[in-house]
Amino acid sequence: MTVKRYVADADTSITNAFEANLTTRGTGSNMGESDILETFYLYAQADSSSSEQMRILTKFPVTTITTDRTSGDIPLSGNVNFILKMSNARHTQTLPTKFTLTVAPISRSWEEGYGLDMEDFSDLGVSNWISASTSASSGDAGGWVSEGGDYLASDNYSQYFELGTEDLEVDITNLVEGWISGSTANYGVGVHLTSSEETGTRSFYTKMFFARGSEFYYKRPYIEARWDSAITDDRNDFVLSSSLLPSSDNLNKLYLYNKFRGRLVNIPEAGTGSIYVSLYSGTTAPIGSRLPLQSGDFVVTGGYVSTGVYSASVAMGTNLDQIFDVWHNDSGSSPTEYYTGSAITVRDHLASPDDAPGEYITKMTNLKSKYATNETPRFKLYTRTKDWSPTIYTIASSQIENTTINSMYYRLNRVSDDYEVVPYGTGSIEFTKLSYDKNGNYFDFDMSMLQAGYEYAFRFMILEYGEYKEQPEVFKFRVE
Repeated sequence: MTVKRYVADADTSITNAFEANLTTRGTGSNMGESDILETFYLYAQADSSSSEQMRILTKFPVTTITTDRTSGDIPLSGNVNFILKMSNARHTQTLPTKFTLTVAPISRSWEEGYGLDMEDFSDLGVSNWISASTSASSGDAGGWVSEGGDYLASDNYSQYFELGTEDLEVDITNLVEGWISGSTANYGVGVHLTSSEETGTRSFYTKMFFARGSEFYYKRPYIEARWDSAITDDRNDFVLSSSLLPSSDNLNKLYLYNKFRGRLVNIPEAGTGSIYVSLYSGTTAPIGSRLPLQSGDFVVTGGYVSTGVYSASVAMGTNLDQIFDVWHNDSGSSPTEYYTGSAITVRDHLASPDDAPGEYITKMTNLKSKYATNETPRFKLYTRTKDWSPTIYTIASSQIENTTINSMYYRLNRVSDDYEVVPYGTGSIEFTKLSYDKNGNYFDFDMSMLQAGYEYAFRFMILEYGEYKEQPEVFKFRVE
């Protein structure tokens, strides 16, 4: 899986805005149970120079993120991005435009509270504009050092809002990694207008987001872990080195999976370090002689990918139709063999006068009608070219070839309203890119992200010749 979400476990809005009498400020009000989060700046409402503010506080379950990293459910630091997402809440009040929101780490603990009133500010409690926890005076044991919240100057982020209706989506990877490592205490983040916008003569009223208590399941604030975990195993698409290709495209990536009784385990001697691969000639096992690679060497160094999984990239210049890959422990002439793969068919790269993207038919071969929220199934795809036209002989004597697609992506929508739960991850982080091996394309999906009681649909998109093309097939299932 390449996406995991961590919904906020505390959030509230705090304010120093005037109550309806435009005399008393609601600095003691608490809104911890509201299903809306709100931030604004109001200038000159009570008199010609008055100012009023509201800020958002929200906190996330970093302990769960840390546990998931320890168990290997999310990658190590440097291999995953953490995105803060907050969904815009439409309302009938004035909406600001052309403003910037700051996301700043909170520097001390605070309580969510139980207040609801966001109109008259009648629900008193903590947290509020003055107090973070149990006291009512700024600067004491329960109060903020600075009214309106205490924030760190480091690891601050921002997003510009042109229309005002946009969702908040900010990459806060460095901050989350600090929370995980313990170098930064996890007190969550504050979301509010910039200091210049909170002290100027222009009002920005009012920006609203859905809170963690919202009835809208997918609009609650969350941190989304995104990473590209696609396994691109070229065992079924091994290409002979060609002068028509750049050196990077002449590399073929091979994988070794060390499975034991239904689970992956590290090779003790290799551990999380290096592993070595050589290519051999031959038509059947036992294999023939060791082959020189394109570099002239007889061995290439591979490495650890994840528990029990190793990979190596190989470029071969010897013109053979079939080769065998041998994985071993040493770059010398007498290594200890770990594994010898089955025969790999080698193909030549040929230029073509046709640059039109192909057309494909896709099927999810192991899709069930329903899944539970505690499942993480591996979905397998069968893809073939649309114009495949078998003869009577090929129908009787051979299987239809499963075409491997190098760049294929999925998205997931809720069927009832076509709400996009997971978009195509085709940007700088290709977090919905499908893996592939000798059996075709596949991907894992964490069903715990989905709201039970609804039907969902997968769709797929292929990148070919620089053009993205969505497949027409739709694959539906229900989550219980």
